[in-house]
Amino acid sequence: MLIDITLKVTPQMIRDAHHNEQKSFDGHLGTHFDVMDQEFPLSYTQRKAVVFDVSGVKDRDIETDDIEILKIEPQMFVAFHTGFLENTGYGSKAYFTRHPQLSENLVEELLKIPVSIIGLDFAGMRRGKQHLPWDQHCAQKGVFVIENLCNLAQVLAAQPHALFNAHTYPLNYAGMTGLPCRVVAQI
Repeated sequence: MLIDITLKVTPQMIRDAHHNEQKSFDGHLGTHFDVMDQEFPLSYTQRKAVVFDVSGVKDRDIETDDIEILKIEPQMFVAFHTGFLENTGYGSKAYFTRHPQLSENLVEELLKIPVSIIGLDFAGMRRGKQHLPWDQHCAQKGVFVIENLCNLAQVLAAQPHALFNAHTYPLNYAGMTGLPCRVVAQI
């Protein structure tokens, strides 16, 4: 079974995003990953993956204790389902400024494993001025952050153990900090 976990972008979503997030012009529109000054390795296009349901975490950062970290193996694609994209809608000011966050400790634990991709159903691991430095920190360690995933609840419903194979295919752009991509979960 294949489930597309890529956000389908519409003309209205493009207008909303461009109005509320200037970076959307630089490859950060819809589902994309932040490459910063790195190049996405082709070996990362197919990865064993796990999705964690952290939709119950509210009004605080998502912490290491909120997930079953022992499910994570080196080089995995690790996704976080919060339901934020589906509940808030993509492109609004709130979407870009009030999204959930992964705690700094959780990110460091993921980097120690090390994972290869961190997937989010929201606009970034950290908000505001912390967003870019944390993306860069991950990229320098060979870990890429994919933002604005969707349909992760469908993956969880289809695969109760939350394990799947992730297929990630970025556009072949150069000189961009973000690369739009298509991500498909194979159950």
